[in-house]
Amino acid sequence: MSRAARRAPAGGSGRTLMDVQHFERITAFIEARLTPLFDAETGSERGFAMDDTSRALRALRNSVLEASAVKGLIATRETAEPLLRKVIDQSVEHHWDVLRGIARQWEDHADFQREFKRHAWELDAAPASA
Repeated sequence: MSRAARRAPAGGSGRTLMDVQHFERITAFIEARLTPLFDAETGSERGFAMDDTSRALRALRNSVLEASAVKGLIATRETAEPLLRKVIDQSVEHHWDVLRGIARQWEDHADFQREFKRHAWELDAAPASA
C-alpha cells in the first residue's frame, strides 16, 4: 500500500487529518521536558553557555520551535490552490515526523500520549487516548 493510500481517509480526499491541536499538544509535551534544562532557578547553566551540551540544547529547542511553527499552515490549507495544498500537506507531515521523533525520546514519561507515536496519516481529528 502506498503512503498516499495509507494517508487517505475514507472518501479518498487524501487530506491529512491533523489539526493545530496535535501540534500544540506535542510541542507542549516536548517544551515541558526541555524547559527545566534551561531553568536558572535550579542552578542549571546548561543552554546558556558555549559548551557542546548547551549548544545541543539550544539547537534542539530551535528545532522544536521551527517544526511547531508549521501549524500556521494548517489554517491556510482550506483556501489554498490544490497544488499548494499538496505542498502544505507534505510540510505538515514532515514537521510532525520531526516532532514525533523528538517526543519519542520520552516515550516512558507519564505524560507521553499515544498519538505522539502515530504517523501523520494515522491521526484523526479526535485526540488519542493515552
